[in-house]
Amino acid sequence: MATINKSALQQVVTIVSNKRIGAYHQILLNVGDIVKSCRPGNFVAIRVGGDTSKMILRRAFAISRVADNSQYGGTMELIVAPHGSGSKWLCSQQEGAEIDIIAPLGTAFGIPTEPINALLIGGGYGSAPLFGLADVLKGRGCKVDMLLGASVGTKIYAPMEGKRSVNSLKIYTEDGSMGETGRVTENLLEIVRDRNIDVIYSCGPMAMLSAITALVADTEVIHQCAVEESMACGVGICMTCVLPVQNDDGTTSMLRSCIDGPVMDGANVRWDLVGKVPEALA
Repeated sequence: MATINKSALQQVVTIVSNKRIGAYHQILLNVGDIVKSCRPGNFVAIRVGGDTSKMILRRAFAISRVADNSQYGGTMELIVAPHGSGSKWLCSQQEGAEIDIIAPLGTAFGIPTEPINALLIGGGYGSAPLFGLADVLKGRGCKVDMLLGASVGTKIYAPMEGKRSVNSLKIYTEDGSMGETGRVTENLLEIVRDRNIDVIYSCGPMAMLSAITALVADTEVIHQCAVEESMACGVGICMTCVLPVQNDDGTTSMLRSCIDGPVMDGANVRWDLVGKVPEALA
């Protein structure tokens, strides 16, 4: 594996619990010492479907948070939306079931060495890795505010937990069924200014990440985003998750989200070329 995944291990782990929370499943895995290498922003690649399944490729899931407790030892929490065949299979697994994982994978969010003002922005279940990140940032003495958005209220994951995890929480839904009506980008610049935000950490739909990057382009705010690209292998082999990223010399390279990401500097992503092949590389 690449250097970025040097701590990754393949291991068969046990499902400790599987709870339905709103539109999502909160799945807790007993992963042992793997937790010592996990950082906010890392993901896990899971073999899905069972031994007789035709789903030969693993599925990538963001790690929500990890913990080390006396009852279960090292545990990993995943927030999963049962959309595709792989995620539906995972959500159907019962307590005590064993699954094959590779973790931790990918780049992590950069954690400041000194206290800063951080704004965490999550879209739908994309908010999953932000809860663990909030814990780490607050442990560093940072002031942490959070914005959560979704199309409807049922797709806002654990709003009460979010409120407990940060200094302040604002919720936006497009249909107005929870919080304020609109999107997380509605008053973003005003929030950034009023709260003296230094760094934005975001995770969610690519359109949301692109919009945030555009809004803060003329500010000094750093935008670290966890991109949402389909990762068929999760370890840099298949090249299905490539993303156009601008180099220091102005050229564009197609980088693998699973190796060079999922956490990237939003200012470096060529959002206008996402889903396309740059002419220079065609």
